[in-house]
Amino acid sequence: MEKNVKMKDIKEMGEQLGELQRVCREKKIPVMIAFEGYGAAGKGLQISNLIQALDPRGFKVYAVKNETEEEWMHPFMWRFWTKIPEKGRIAIFDTSWYRRVMIERFEGKTPEKELEKDFASIRAFEKQLTDDGMVIIKLFLKIDRKEQKKRFEKLLASKDTAWRVSKGDLKRNHDFKEYKAINEEMLRKTDADYAPWTVINATKKKEAKVAVYQAVIQAMKEAVARKELEEKGSLEKKTEMKRETAESILAKTDLSKSMPKEVYEERLKELQKKMEHLHGELYRRRIPVVLGFEGWDAGGKGGAIKRLTSHMDPRGYVVNPTASPSDTEKAHHYLWRFWRAMPKAGHIAIFDRTWYGRVMVERIEGFCTEKEWKRAYGEINAMEQDLVNAGAIVLKFWMQIDKDEQARRFKARQENPKKQWKITDEDWRNREKWDQYEVAVEEMLEKTSMPHAPWIVVEGNDKYYARIKVLECVTEAIEKRLKEERK
Repeated sequence: MEKNVKMKDIKEMGEQLGELQRVCREKKIPVMIAFEGYGAAGKGLQISNLIQALDPRGFKVYAVKNETEEEWMHPFMWRFWTKIPEKGRIAIFDTSWYRRVMIERFEGKTPEKELEKDFASIRAFEKQLTDDGMVIIKLFLKIDRKEQKKRFEKLLASKDTAWRVSKGDLKRNHDFKEYKAINEEMLRKTDADYAPWTVINATKKKEAKVAVYQAVIQAMKEAVARKELEEKGSLEKKTEMKRETAESILAKTDLSKSMPKEVYEERLKELQKKMEHLHGELYRRRIPVVLGFEGWDAGGKGGAIKRLTSHMDPRGYVVNPTASPSDTEKAHHYLWRFWRAMPKAGHIAIFDRTWYGRVMVERIEGFCTEKEWKRAYGEINAMEQDLVNAGAIVLKFWMQIDKDEQARRFKARQENPKKQWKITDEDWRNREKWDQYEVAVEEMLEKTSMPHAPWIVVEGNDKYYARIKVLECVTEAIEKRLKEERK
């Protein structure tokens, strides 16, 4: 780069940035820009320089500091998933999701034994977003120890700017070699083709400004070019879903299992009382719980959830009914709306229909591409792993009934004026695609049932049996965790 940067060139780059922002907005390309680097390297200045070239209606800047109490009580990546921009908008981060593996690691707040999990969460976060079309631009501003110390001293010399230098800043300058090694390890472990790092020498502020402009322009130009190629490309061909010849998981389910009413009522009372006690223990020990319910229409999800929550403290749980995504939800990554609903420590989130809609209804109805739903298995597994890493109990229930039982329940709903609202034309249309859904469900169970986040197939032809099985599985999982906590 030339040492004497011409103002004309900077102006032209600024105009180019503004134009690229407009094109990205038109083509619905979301952009995230993360500014990281050493203290006093000029992140705030360079962000200010960058946004001067942008339309202020199209971006938002986030200053990432220590976690708030609310953020601390959620999984590590929760506060960043909730801040991802809509398609066509830009989110700029003054320090980012890397704070945990840099500053907080140096301060001893991030345990070394958890470090690899944190790196894995970061890589999964960036991969999922970029696979969905997000442009992630990561800029690391570097200066040496001597330059940093000089800038700190200048800031400390004035009472108007002294507040900008913290004890932590001075500590990192004192142990610059150690902190530099942490940063270099972070850069090595998180530099990827889909989200590369651009390291910028920030000693000279004007040259750093040009380097930032160039990096952002290049990334946005490449994103626009990729989008245009996608628009010109042919539509993906749908592939036929073939039935497996081997006996399936669903076929092996014994739907003859049942429970007498008197046994059900007695057992229900016992389990609900136990659930009431366990719910209080979860809150005291700050253990979050995520329960997902899927199944055939009229499979008994609502009834099972109602009995499960009957004796819970309503302040400590939320039932999230999942409908078709709104326009705002469609403008984000499909997991965004579920991340926003994840529970904080000590609370329970129950999902009536879940993120698995991606590999079932969206797959079958053509609401996403084959590439997208095939990719979703890994994305979902990564999200659930993040939840478990944060201490959550994750259980997923598939409410299984046979086709005859579904028909009987549909008819009963139609004939009962108080329950007619439960049956729709869409239910009947979905029934016609039973075989397609069965193939999708089998693949879903096979690819996403993990020891830390298992699928539990519930024999649901008998509602009494199904409700008790759900309660038993939830209470057993909680009791197991509490036992482990006491060790």
